[in-house]
Amino acid sequence: MQNLWFLLDKHQVPPMSGEEAMISYEAYLKVGEKAGPKCKPFFTARVYGKLLHSDPYGRISIMQFFNYVMRKVWLHQTRIGLSLYDVAGQGYLRESDLENYILELIPTLPQLDGLEKSFYSFYVCTAVRKFFFFLDPLRTGKIKIQDILACSFLDDLLELRDEELSKESQESNWFSAPSALRVYGQYLNLDKDHNGMLSKEELSRYGTATLTSVLERTKQDEIFDMVKPKDPYKITLQDLVNSCQGDTVTSILIDLNGFWTYENREVLVTNDNDSNSALDLDDP
Repeated sequence: MQNLWFLLDKHQVPPMSGEEAMISYEAYLKVGEKAGPKCKPFFTARVYGKLLHSDPYGRISIMQFFNYVMRKVWLHQTRIGLSLYDVAGQGYLRESDLENYILELIPTLPQLDGLEKSFYSFYVCTAVRKFFFFLDPLRTGKIKIQDILACSFLDDLLELRDEELSKESQESNWFSAPSALRVYGQYLNLDKDHNGMLSKEELSRYGTATLTSVLERTKQDEIFDMVKPKDPYKITLQDLVNSCQGDTVTSILIDLNGFWTYENREVLVTNDNDSNSALDLDDP
């Protein structure tokens, strides 16, 4: 990767675009010839066109291309790592497979160094349920490795490798130690009879009844309009799956951050369009 960056930097084509070093298609092909066979799949017209935006000279950003390559390499390595836990060899991970993956991943995440080993089982359970709740809506007991790579959850989990991760980032990361401990503390506080399970009555105390007020504010008719259920008086799991809005509705109802995100979606979409670039997992 260092050699690739050196070649890209050496073949940049002026002028700069703001603070971005740029490269032309001709120079891009020259770098591809010198970078070696491992990098060759990234130097195609398709990749160049994917990263070509509004440069008046028809160039692409060197940094954006390098980040693209880095992301692809990361996805490839991570896919291999996940595949090692695919016992059936069919491109899926069962719940037990993902549990083993995360359990063996914990020692490699500096941000989780403070967790007691006795807490590992709860942490793994909390992390795995996040994946399966959103990626296995039909409750088949398995999720595609491709889906794991495509969602942002694994990015959040592996972000914990950063030894200098800010306190704010840890607080907003579902997989961080503070977040897991907070969930654990809330669970213990709700479990009044200490039987390890939450009854409907115990769950109703969640957030000192703030959950109820959030539900009232979510505009029931708006949610029904999003889902468009077969029965206008109720929403089923299949309705959520068919609507492709299940993750949004669930976040609105059970996650205060999710509710805030939905309420501020128009502003957030504008910001995302400025910074987000889609990457196809199977395309180099």
